[in-house]
Amino acid sequence: MELIELTEYTSKHFSRDHIPQSLIDKLKQDYPKQIEINLKYTQTHDVWQLTAKGWIGHIPLTPNWQIILHPKVPLANLFGMLEYVYNFKTFKFLLGLTNSQSLAGFYSELAFILAQGILNLYRKGFYRNYISKTNQTSYIRGRLNVQKTLQKPWIIQPICDYQDYSSDIPDNQILTWTIYCITRSGLCSERVLPTVRKAHRTLQGLVSLQPFKAADCLGRKYHRLNEDYQPLHAICHFFLEHTAPSHKFGDRTMLPFLVDMARLYEQFVAAWLQRNPPQGFLFQSQYLIKIGQNRSFRIDLMLCNRDTGKVKAVLDTKYKIPNKAADSDIYQMISYAKATKCHHAFLVYPTDLKERLDIKIDDIQVRSLTFSLNENLNQAGQAFLYSLMELKP
Repeated sequence: MELIELTEYTSKHFSRDHIPQSLIDKLKQDYPKQIEINLKYTQTHDVWQLTAKGWIGHIPLTPNWQIILHPKVPLANLFGMLEYVYNFKTFKFLLGLTNSQSLAGFYSELAFILAQGILNLYRKGFYRNYISKTNQTSYIRGRLNVQKTLQKPWIIQPICDYQDYSSDIPDNQILTWTIYCITRSGLCSERVLPTVRKAHRTLQGLVSLQPFKAADCLGRKYHRLNEDYQPLHAICHFFLEHTAPSHKFGDRTMLPFLVDMARLYEQFVAAWLQRNPPQGFLFQSQYLIKIGQNRSFRIDLMLCNRDTGKVKAVLDTKYKIPNKAADSDIYQMISYAKATKCHHAFLVYPTDLKERLDIKIDDIQVRSLTFSLNENLNQAGQAFLYSLMELKP
């Protein structure tokens, strides 16, 4: 098997004859956001230049060709970001998981935890609930559906509406769909795969296979009878958030697993700040501003006075490393500040800019700040807060 390994924002060169043109075409068509492809001409031979564009994960092009996209962020900090974004810190079963040496190893271990959790639920008994059904029955069950029965008078068995106490409910269907996607990822290690397949077979006979989105794992109601599902649904959310959608069962041998690092950085910074606000303040994230004519925009973060709710500053995260802030980003922050009637706006980067931003336009101050990913995340967060509150009048 041919394995191409790339790291975020770095390029690698391959002989033009080394990678089949059909695979290059597939990459250009299906993964233009993840990989930039250029053909470079030299005096001796032509080469493909492949550049990872800020995504990490696994792309199975064919059974014989796969691409691994590595993060530039230290793995320990990547796992720390994931813990914050997916609220994994509240679950003690992740202790020691960040010792994995690769994203694939982390994926495998997390899949193993989910599979073990499913098998534990099976031993205790899956949560069941009543669901409405309309079927032919050998006897009157529930309520006779007179209309449908009269429409088919040649059918001897009555058609009834009834309640069935079943495990084939969304709580279990989410687990089934997620473990199904994991079996097709191609990322599970040989040690983990048998347990994942066992969990899949256990669910197959009891729960129907229904597609679910990551959002379906959020906002669910938990109580004494199904509280064991909450941490498992959190893991499902992680997997479904980054697994390519599959509209047809069996349309691909393996499913891609890709993490948008810009989106993850944005979510992480918001989650960390919301859990660690400065005294007397709070952070609001993804605040919707309507500007008329059915137009609107969302502000990444707002620093607000806890008592009055007044906006003190607007912040926007940028997972990129330019020499200086882009003019378009500056104009964007001025618009945000004017829309919220505040006087301070901050562009947040993972590393220091070579040309630090600190300008004032009318009564709005626009500055750059750093929430670093190259050191301990909590220390980086505290340093960020110190700088933020120091600059804020």
